[in-house]
Amino acid sequence: MRQGKKVNEKTFENKIYVADFFFTSCPGICPKMTANMNIVQEAFKDDDDVLLLSHSVTPSDDSVAVLKDYALYKGVISNKWHLVTGSEKEIYKLDRKDYFVEDDLGLEKDEDEFLHTENFVLIDKNRHIRGIYNGLNKTSVKQLISDIQTLKKEG
Repeated sequence: MRQGKKVNEKTFENKIYVADFFFTSCPGICPKMTANMNIVQEAFKDDDDVLLLSHSVTPSDDSVAVLKDYALYKGVISNKWHLVTGSEKEIYKLDRKDYFVEDDLGLEKDEDEFLHTENFVLIDKNRHIRGIYNGLNKTSVKQLISDIQTLKKEG
């Protein structure tokens, strides 16, 4: 859900998007990731073909109201950058099975084990993963922006 509105696959149909996983009370990597996602938002703020999608990994704490407050505080443009929540099981499945965000860590984790990664995942209009980027690294974020621009040229 985003600001109380349902976000589903149709929201991202025929869109290029960047996905990540965070939680609003994170004192560590999340604030820097959010700042770097803001850079991506700024680069494509007037481009309707590019969206951002941040999944909360602590849905029990990050209610729709909490996400809305966080979005306002962090300068999230609501029709551009979707902060979403859902069941923990759904979110962890997305990360581990759909986006493969933790695969490069080489760690075996229990399906209920806490999820935390600095990765941004670039998804093309056909819902294919086109890249995984370090969301803490400004050079990696610049490469992500460049790769989005390249994807846009592919049509």
